[in-house]
Amino acid sequence: MVTPPRTQPAAERAVRVLRAVPVPAALIVLVALSGAVLGRVYADPLLTRLMAGAALGSVLVGVAARRLPSWLVAPLSVAAMAGWTLLSLRLAAAHAALPGGLGEVTADAARNAIPRLLTAMIPVEPAPDTVLVPVVAAWLTGLTAAEVALRAGRVLLGHLPPALLYAGALYVVGPNADPAIGPTVLFAAVAAAGLATPGRRDGPAPDPVAGLTPAVRSAVRLRLVAASAAGLTVVVALAALLAPVVAAQVDERPVDPRRYVEPPRVESLDENPLIRISGWALNPDQRLLDVRTVAGAGDGGAPRIRLAVLSDYDGVTWRVGATYRNAGRILPATEPAPNAATDEVRQEITVGDLTGRLLPAVPTPREVTGARVAYDPATGTLIRPEGLVPGLRYEVSSVRERPDVNLLPTANVPAGDEVARVLRVPDGAPEPLRRLATQLAESNGAPYARADAIATFLAEHYRVTADAPSGHAYPNLAFFLFGPRNGGGQRGTSEQFAAAFAVLGRLAGLPTRVVVGFGPDGDGPVRAADAYAWPEVLFDGVGWVPFDPMPRPDSEPRPVEEDFRPQPEDPPPSEVPAPTEEPSATPPAAAPAPGRNEGGLGTPALVGGGVGGLVLLVGAVLAALVAMRRRLTRSRLAVGDPGERVAGAWRELTDALRLAGHPVGPDLAAAEVAERARRTLAEARAARPGEDAAIGDPDEATVDELAALLNQAGFAPGSVTPEQADRAAGLSAGFAEALRSARPRWRQLLWTIHPGPLRWRR
Repeated sequence: MVTPPRTQPAAERAVRVLRAVPVPAALIVLVALSGAVLGRVYADPLLTRLMAGAALGSVLVGVAARRLPSWLVAPLSVAAMAGWTLLSLRLAAAHAALPGGLGEVTADAARNAIPRLLTAMIPVEPAPDTVLVPVVAAWLTGLTAAEVALRAGRVLLGHLPPALLYAGALYVVGPNADPAIGPTVLFAAVAAAGLATPGRRDGPAPDPVAGLTPAVRSAVRLRLVAASAAGLTVVVALAALLAPVVAAQVDERPVDPRRYVEPPRVESLDENPLIRISGWALNPDQRLLDVRTVAGAGDGGAPRIRLAVLSDYDGVTWRVGATYRNAGRILPATEPAPNAATDEVRQEITVGDLTGRLLPAVPTPREVTGARVAYDPATGTLIRPEGLVPGLRYEVSSVRERPDVNLLPTANVPAGDEVARVLRVPDGAPEPLRRLATQLAESNGAPYARADAIATFLAEHYRVTADAPSGHAYPNLAFFLFGPRNGGGQRGTSEQFAAAFAVLGRLAGLPTRVVVGFGPDGDGPVRAADAYAWPEVLFDGVGWVPFDPMPRPDSEPRPVEEDFRPQPEDPPPSEVPAPTEEPSATPPAAAPAPGRNEGGLGTPALVGGGVGGLVLLVGAVLAALVAMRRRLTRSRLAVGDPGERVAGAWRELTDALRLAGHPVGPDLAAAEVAERARRTLAEARAARPGEDAAIGDPDEATVDELAALLNQAGFAPGSVTPEQADRAAGLSAGFAEALRSARPRWRQLLWTIHPGPLRWRR
């Protein structure tokens, strides 16, 4: 017997394997392309690699488990997904140099993945919270596509999950990257290749018309051809109709989903950190930070550490007004000002007693390690969304700019919509502030000369004191600038100096802002005494230049009146020139009217003051009566044992009858008093038929129940429960309110303030 060759089964297996490869391979590529599209807004290709791994793993698990029961595939794939996700988070955490263990990082990423992904700064750094959602979505997409296309044999339907994931990636990217023309064309080509091999068949496909008579076979084939032609016609028509619409969208700017998600915001304390200057000035030894310079600082000396930049002023407060986006370790680089010298400063900062979310750093930060941050590129400031905690240690690398001071005397200031925010002067600026700004600007034409004149004026005429009250609204600044020196004016902290400079600068046409930060002498502790505020002015070609309006420690301020005296609208009588005396027939001025007090307040003012004082006195007496009545009621209904509280509730009922003009004598039994109470309430309601009864008004059974509780408390001491006492209090209060509501409006008011219950015998 001749053994058949063994090459045929192997060849058949090879053919089956080759037929089974295209669809899984197409699904893997389609899911991986979504990672390539989304990775265009990331800082490096780590996310693309992680999503490609998720695509490969999910589809291969589906292929390997195709012979297992369908209910086993999902648990196996989810377990594999958990392993790949943990590995991805660990790689991302190591890439971003995040502190903490894997469990802590995973929990934080699970809580904040979606909001941080949609509020992250572009380009997004691959971190655990920015890769978690894409990796999980890629794995679930591959699992679903493999099950539908391979197990169920619905290849076309199996391509739907990758298409949805690809569309979602395009939507998330939005206008933050160039159009993905190349990946989209490749996606369509791979999808077409996958659809061209819809599945694996064992043998040739059966003929659907086999076994039919020739006539029926011809009719069926004709119908199949007609249906195919009709379907082709519909597809071509739809393509012709939709192609112009789709083509028109190519040049349209896509919607950015980030506009629907609010980025991290600072707390109210951080929105205006300028108000913290006075508190820090009163506690100069408070240890806020510890700073160690790792590299840099060199010839420039100890650099200023910036906490916040305040650009918005509404006449009351200066505010940060920044938009902070979650950022990675590497921050977006901004071009330094032209002709500015730069040097790198790297510092290690440890947080002490400093609170809030604002993260101190030397301007302008470029790299932060040891803390998760959000960044505002417009101001170059940082926040830690989780808030500062004592002992937090981070390292920040900054590029410090030193503008070319030789360009300042001839530099101009920008104008237009781009700087309207830092030029805006809110309505309500006091007229003396405007006149002072005009005076300083008139004698100094160049922008830098104006700014220097303002700084010099403040430094020469005002005093720094640690106990000056906080505040930088228009009234506070007016008092600081023009208030009497012996009354607390003309002195303040750096808060008032910086705010006054910024407001005067804007009134003089200079774009200004206020910066809050620290000026340490060097490495070591940064204390509250090192905190201060300074103003900055924006110059063309130079950038933001800080100014120092603070007086020198050994200088004595000159009185403001020596260099500026606010001119009143009308000159005082002493300055009006006296007329030349000439004979005149005009009679002398008449004597003052009897009702006019030339040396003091006029009669209307005295009368108004007296009436106002009388109204206040009457109001105070009425308020005291109301408070005493409420205290009496509370002591009756809520103080003492249950029996005493029931007796107090009964006393409230009898007082209500007396206030209504129907007192009851001490000789009446409880049942008789209840009968009179019902009759009194009925008569009061009958006298005002137009008034609706209040909700919950007592009925006969209610008054009788209160009388029964009184008898129980009197004849069976100790038998009344606290619940019954509460019930009695509610019944008496309801009866009193119902009786009061049945009276006219003015009597209702008199009922509340009547002093009778306070003096009637209890």
